[in-house]
Amino acid sequence: MTAEEIAAVFEHAGNLKKSGKYIEAADLLGLLARKIPNAPIVHFRHAVVLARAGKPSESAVAYKRCLQLSPGHHGALLGLGHVLKALGETQESIRNYKLCIEQRPDQGGAYYSLANLKTYRFDDTLIEEMQQRVEKDTITDTSRINFFFALGKAHEDRLDYRAAWEYYSRGNAAQRMKVNYDPVRTESAANELIKHFSHEFFAKTAGGGHSDAAPVFILGLPRSGSTLVEQILDSHSMIEACGELPYITRLTKTFGKKATRAMQYPAVLQRLDSRKLILLGARYLELVSGHRTEAALKFIDKMPENFLYIGFIHSILPNAKIIDARRHPLDACVANLKQLYARGQNYCYDQTEIGEYFLQYQRVMDHWDEVLPGKVLRVQYEDTVGDLEDQVKRILNFLDLPEEEGCLRFYENDRAVHTASSQQVRLPIYTGGIGQWSHFNSELDELKTVLAPILDRYA
Repeated sequence: MTAEEIAAVFEHAGNLKKSGKYIEAADLLGLLARKIPNAPIVHFRHAVVLARAGKPSESAVAYKRCLQLSPGHHGALLGLGHVLKALGETQESIRNYKLCIEQRPDQGGAYYSLANLKTYRFDDTLIEEMQQRVEKDTITDTSRINFFFALGKAHEDRLDYRAAWEYYSRGNAAQRMKVNYDPVRTESAANELIKHFSHEFFAKTAGGGHSDAAPVFILGLPRSGSTLVEQILDSHSMIEACGELPYITRLTKTFGKKATRAMQYPAVLQRLDSRKLILLGARYLELVSGHRTEAALKFIDKMPENFLYIGFIHSILPNAKIIDARRHPLDACVANLKQLYARGQNYCYDQTEIGEYFLQYQRVMDHWDEVLPGKVLRVQYEDTVGDLEDQVKRILNFLDLPEEEGCLRFYENDRAVHTASSQQVRLPIYTGGIGQWSHFNSELDELKTVLAPILDRYA
């Protein structure tokens, strides 16, 4: 192939990736990798989209091929560390991150990747190195932010909560400057949902949508126990976890942004007949099919932000099951303030903004409970870790599935897990995550003030 042809393939694959069509991009780059097997950049890009497509084992193979051809490739070492983490190969993941640090010690990404394992503990030498490097004028803003969050985790592990919060706060302030987030837009979107998804709307559309009962949606605020619920259910022989899928959001965006307001989502749903709703449900199932590798009765889509789309989900897939994974507001918000996300969740870097976002989440979920009573099963994190057996029975009963012992031994499940909880859900249940916000109590006046209207509900 000519250089121009290779560049064209890269461009097309890049456009597919930007559109969230990771499987299509992976197929395209896989074909290119077979045609020119000795080009490390091809294997690297192939590995990246395979990881995004939820295929970590295949991604690891592609990263390793890149490293065979180009030993020391920094991006491949870091990416391989990420997919090995997802696969539960923790020690190999750590080895790759440390190779990244040896190679480029002023780049903070590998340090934060170690911290983001959640179970890794920094020694004195690495902490001292990070503290020196984070203050250097020569490092990039991105590296500095990674160092801040890594140092926050390092000091928290040593129970030095004052120093930990100082670093988390510096990291949040710096990251907030780099991202765009408009809380007014969040509230306006919630207003639109509540306005259009009314009792009257659901009475009008009753009986529409695709009848398939396979989908199980787990949603809620990030860092609220959704990965734990997913791990428990994936340990059942009749359920397959497919990860955080973007397809519900993507389907709502098929209604043109440039159309009149009445033809945009969610208002446009008022104009759709049952046939169109069935077709939308069928399209979702078609998109998910590329992620399903088992002949399981049900599959899980664990995209947290789908809480905004419960009305849409019910309209196109009325037999789907929906689980809201919820955690005490202070613990949930503080957990997000301690987390540096690779992309998205831009509301998580400011106490007022994360608090207000939780209020909108609460408001929207209250609305779904009102207009779709019984549709959503609320699974409180504190209840799950406090009484696992009863909560598992409750969840399986909601899903109309028989009890299985494997769900109680979820930590033995060796599936790939891509979220920040990937190492924690491979450990037996523990209650140490309850009330963690209290370690930073003196620093949370702003957050507590915002959340005050709802805190009594979680007493």
